[in-house]
Amino acid sequence: MIDNVRIRLAGIDAPELDHPWGQQSKWTMVKLCKGQMVTARIKPELSYDRVVAECFLPDGRDLSAELVRCGLALDWPKFSGGKYRHLEPADARRRLWRAEARQRGTFRSQTDS
Repeated sequence: MIDNVRIRLAGIDAPELDHPWGQQSKWTMVKLCKGQMVTARIKPELSYDRVVAECFLPDGRDLSAELVRCGLALDWPKFSGGKYRHLEPADARRRLWRAEARQRGTFRSQTDS
């Protein structure tokens, strides 16, 4: 959230808060951003009524890339063109199986209804 606006990071799929690894993904993002000025490049599309943006730390690090690199989000090629896939740890898709199933359209949580 930036200035009370909910933002979805562009190009990745992170676990929902109630899914395995969801809380760890959230708190990793909090630690990365705490006390820093985050720059958001807003994309034209909305996702689940949230603004979609590429977000960067002052040192230029892409927050989507950082979460993928940590194994706490997956590249979503439909939206990223595969930009982050090379950063995924070898076991990330197995660990984050719900996010991968969501990308394939085979997993629906109660909140997806």
